[in-house]
Amino acid sequence: MSITADKRPTSHSYFSQRLRLHYLDWGNPDAPHVLLIHGVQDHCHSWDWVARELATDYHVVAPDLRGHGDSEWAMGGSYAYVDFVFDLIQLVDQEQLHPVHVVGHSFGGALACLFAGLFPDKTASLVSVEGIGGHPAFDSRGEPRKRILDWIDHTRSLAGRQPRRYESMRDAQARMQATNTHLSEEQAHHLTAHGSNRNEDGTFTWKFDNYTHSHAPYHIPLSDTLKLWEQIACPTLLLNSDNGYSHRTGQNDSLKHFHHAELAVVEGAGHWLHHDQLRIFMERVQAFLVRVSG
Repeated sequence: MSITADKRPTSHSYFSQRLRLHYLDWGNPDAPHVLLIHGVQDHCHSWDWVARELATDYHVVAPDLRGHGDSEWAMGGSYAYVDFVFDLIQLVDQEQLHPVHVVGHSFGGALACLFAGLFPDKTASLVSVEGIGGHPAFDSRGEPRKRILDWIDHTRSLAGRQPRRYESMRDAQARMQATNTHLSEEQAHHLTAHGSNRNEDGTFTWKFDNYTHSHAPYHIPLSDTLKLWEQIACPTLLLNSDNGYSHRTGQNDSLKHFHHAELAVVEGAGHWLHHDQLRIFMERVQAFLVRVSG
């Protein structure tokens, strides 16, 4: 499961809304482009095992979303869906990655679906892995005054929230494995090493911005999300796991909003499907990419 020396990416930066954002490029630039989008409070190295295999036949690019990994944090701490999508189209346009095969996990799956609906002419195919979104709970509902005041209170609380410090990388790794019990020691070490910073006092903290815990008082309305899904013109694979989150894209009667989609459920995996069942994941995704590219 290690990342071999002949398949290591190069690090690059680009700018979006005055933020310096980071991405990994796995080479093979003349091949079809694949964009890998990680989930919330994750980082681009979450895709390393997937990218290493895809890089043989594709040009793989994996960004760190704003506020995550080695990308800059947003001044003011606002992390809205539309800002992330803006960052993604900036990367795709600046690096001329279209048409692009888009693969997203969890929150990244939601962003991938929005991207494909907004830019159908630039999206070759879509894979959503345990994607979130499309459930009434994500809609902006309730009395507006209370909703906005709750957001203000929560955001103020984040200003005083101190990131947890771990005495050693092994302690941070233990936390990583407690969150996902499917991870091997090697996987957990790799993800922890790339997902944490060592502080001046020798302790370790996670790289993501505390403000990514903030939930904006207004989201893209559910009705608008569904309309954007219905604009997706490319072949779509909605890939979920049997032990994933309760509401995933493709489940709960949401499949009907995708015109060219297939739904597959992988057994023996949790929310991080691409870690928990890598071989099955790769077989599904590679077969799909070959089929839609042919």
